[in-house]
Amino acid sequence: MTKIEVPAKLISNHDEIGEGEEGGPTWIAGLPALAERYLDEWGLRLDGEPMHGFVSLVLPVTGADGVPAALKLQPVNEENASEAMGLKVWNGDAMVRLLDEDPSTGTLLLERLEGHRTLATVADDTKALTILADLLARLVAYPAPEGMRTLADIAQDMIDETPEAVAALAEESDREWLKTCASVVAELVTEPGDRLLHWDMHYENVLAAGREPWLAIDPKPLAGDPGFDLWPALDNRWDDVVATGDVHRAVRRRFDLLVDRLALDPRRAAGWTYGRLLQNALWDIQDGGTSLDEDQLAIAEALRPRL
Repeated sequence: MTKIEVPAKLISNHDEIGEGEEGGPTWIAGLPALAERYLDEWGLRLDGEPMHGFVSLVLPVTGADGVPAALKLQPVNEENASEAMGLKVWNGDAMVRLLDEDPSTGTLLLERLEGHRTLATVADDTKALTILADLLARLVAYPAPEGMRTLADIAQDMIDETPEAVAALAEESDREWLKTCASVVAELVTEPGDRLLHWDMHYENVLAAGREPWLAIDPKPLAGDPGFDLWPALDNRWDDVVATGDVHRAVRRRFDLLVDRLALDPRRAAGWTYGRLLQNALWDIQDGGTSLDEDQLAIAEALRPRL
């Protein structure tokens, strides 16, 4: 039987999470046996050192046919429950290809990409962002399938949660910002869109590949407006934005490039980006936060002229 070594950092991440739908120590304790189960059932053998995200373990493997693949093991939660559904719709177009799955455990067998070479290795930010934008444009060209969770439901829940969240913030300026974000989303909620969104499209979730130069990975599929998909690309590699010396200008440059490549209405895209600020803020407040993140506020301030 193959001995699976769980990376220490992944163990630490799950210790930090604690027991719950995101995993935790109990899930980690069962992870070696879970990996061995699928290596056996799917006729796979290990073919390299394990990799991991914050909660998932990814094992380089080869199948009985000798084709390289990647075995992804993750606790099933609300965010990744629709991952396989989205991967089937995209079917390898701008996205890693799904080879097999077990919905009961969230386990996926994926085509093997170059796991250690992400889009973050492209030093030129404009070049990297253009690559990401063109991939994202291909992804959101697909209509979401029936049964996919929707931005309409998520947005309405955020609006409903805002009054209580506002009361938890210490500064009046933060309270006003949160109410502004909720107000912007309220104007858009009746037209939430029907495209298949990635929901986490940043440089680290784009890998070098063989059949194409770059492919996206790790989607959290959602049915909605493509404007809701822009935030991670605006926010990632934030030190590069700060290093320009003009954060607002750099954010608007990124935003305008994305809107242009995806052929989006700038006002709607800015509004749904405010929706991401609202979502992130609500999550932070649920975790005990009493102030809004300064970097995220900087993005909201930069995009105010686009509303």
